[in-house]
Amino acid sequence: MKKSSWNQLALIVLALVLAISLAGCGKKSDGGGELTAPAKLSSEATKSASATAAPAPTPKQTKFPLTVKDATGKEFVFDKAPTHIVSVSPAETEALFAIGLSDQIVGVSDFDDYPEAAKSKKKMGGIVKPNTEAMIAANADFIITGVSMKPDTVEKLRALNLNVFKVEPKNLDDAMADITLFGQITDHQEQAEKVVSKMKADRQKVVDAVKSVKPEAKKKVYVEFSAGWTVGSGEFMDELITLSGGVNVAADTKGWHQISEEKIIQQNPNVILFAKDAIDDKSKKTLDQIIRERSGWNQIDAIKNNRVIGLDGNLLSRPGPRLTDGLLEMAKGIYPELVK
Repeated sequence: MKKSSWNQLALIVLALVLAISLAGCGKKSDGGGELTAPAKLSSEATKSASATAAPAPTPKQTKFPLTVKDATGKEFVFDKAPTHIVSVSPAETEALFAIGLSDQIVGVSDFDDYPEAAKSKKKMGGIVKPNTEAMIAANADFIITGVSMKPDTVEKLRALNLNVFKVEPKNLDDAMADITLFGQITDHQEQAEKVVSKMKADRQKVVDAVKSVKPEAKKKVYVEFSAGWTVGSGEFMDELITLSGGVNVAADTKGWHQISEEKIIQQNPNVILFAKDAIDDKSKKTLDQIIRERSGWNQIDAIKNNRVIGLDGNLLSRPGPRLTDGLLEMAKGIYPELVK
């Protein structure tokens, strides 16, 4: 061994001996708030030195090629993370921005308005009737759409060689799984995990807050997200009511549907929730006005007791990263005394 190498080794050994000797002169916390006796410190100091010297953990990275399936069952193979992304669904657009993909997003639907940066992206038309010319011109290697686009529209776009990936979240777990999947496809796994962790914490906060409500004391809830429209079982908005400790008065029906005004009167909900930013296209009235003016609805307990509560419609209707913000607002509306 060269003399310089021996000198370096001697210095390292001397430094380690000195560190152990100095450690024996005092007491040290074991990380749990208690003090460790000096006699036990030598081995602990060695472990600490090893831990300090260990390299920082490597961020999660996606291994390509990656093969996944979308909600239609179509198989997609990604040789690398997409760099030109189009989203024609507000919820999915929010998810992509939330996990740090602003620079990769080259187009959004005409309805995508959150976050603020989405407003400046090129518009790809509506969700029901997207602008195919704009989508082709965007030259996207990944196009995402959600629950609002019908399967036949997806197939028409695919026939134009557009790489359309459809998701269709039915509940909160589905929405979180989609965000996790987007993180995997785009190699933004850690960012996606942070978003999902926050959503899980929000859900747990609500569940803990309303767990004391007895089954027989649960409030009956009616929600109207668009004029004359509510939700039955099997959809994420119905799940939000259940998680909030309420009972959906339309749960005996399935999916999104128009209401029977007489049936809602018979159900007599304790709380009515509505999208406060929704305006009826025909009457130009707010949902609050429409609900209170309906014939016979003044006999409903929610209206008599002034428990008609407006919520941000986007938080309720977009199964993306802000869905649990909507859950929190809903729970506060139903049980203001429990959910803070």
